[in-house]
Parts: sequence; C-alpha cells; structure tokens
Amino acid sequence: MNIRVGILIGSPSDKPIAEKISSTLESLGIGSEVKVLSAHRTPDRVVAYIKKAEAAGVQVFIACAGMAAHLAGVVAAHTLCPVIGVPVASGVLAGVDALLATVQMPPGIPVATVAIDGGRNAGVLAARILALHDPAIKKALADSLAADQARYDLP
Repeated sequence: MNIRVGILIGSPSDKPIAEKISSTLESLGIGSEVKVLSAHRTPDRVVAYIKKAEAAGVQVFIACAGMAAHLAGVVAAHTLCPVIGVPVASGVLAGVDALLATVQMPPGIPVATVAIDGGRNAGVLAARILALHDPAIKKALADSLAADQARYDLP
C-alpha cells in the first residue's frame, strides 16, 4: 500500500492518537506512516521530512500535538498539501490550549482542525480529501458510513 498520508506526532506520548488515525486510514485502504517530530525540538527534521514525504507521494499531512501545538502550523508553512491538525489533550488545560493554537492560523497558512484527540475524524477527513480523485477511497468511505449508520437501525 502506497503511503499517501504522513502523520506527525510531537511526542511519543501521542502514539495512541496516531494509531487511531492510521487504523482508520488502513480500514479505508489508505497507506500512512507515523513520525515523531517536534516543531520545537527538531524543526529542521520536520522540514526535511515534509520534503522527503512529498517526493515519495504523500498527499495529506496530519499533525498531532499538545500544549503549544505548533506542529501543524509548521507543517502547513512548508507544504502546499492539505494539513489536518489534531490538538492533543495534555497539561493543565486538557488540550484547550492546543486546540486554540492549532485552529488560529494566519491567513494563507490553513490547517483544518478536528476535535481534541480527534484521531478518527482526522483519518476520515484525510480520506475524504483523497477521495476527491480516487473512486476506490470514495467507495470505501461510503461503505464505512453505511456500516456506521446501520449500527443505529432499530428493529
């Protein structure tokens, strides 16, 4: 499976969210990879990864970070690919600070932001972006939505 989504996490403690994203993508037939890269501790590696990933065919980036949560913005500043930000619940504000940091981007540097710890929706949003030009992903999304809806059918 070709890697089409690059998932960046700011800390190893964010791995459970990355796993939720990658399992969502995998269930829809989309390849992804996870990298632990910090906007503050390893900024040069973040930029190098973006360029390498784009050259390898990554079309969407998902960045997960807590607290100051600058990772998604740094990614968005260095790519023309869509960037999805996942604020991570951490610290005394339980992710509210990360949510605000992720959603409040300057004009021209957009980050599509999902809910705090919203890994599944980040994966689904990435799939919807890719489905614009991939009928197989579009069908997988439709099948997944139908299965979700069926869970609410009453006898």
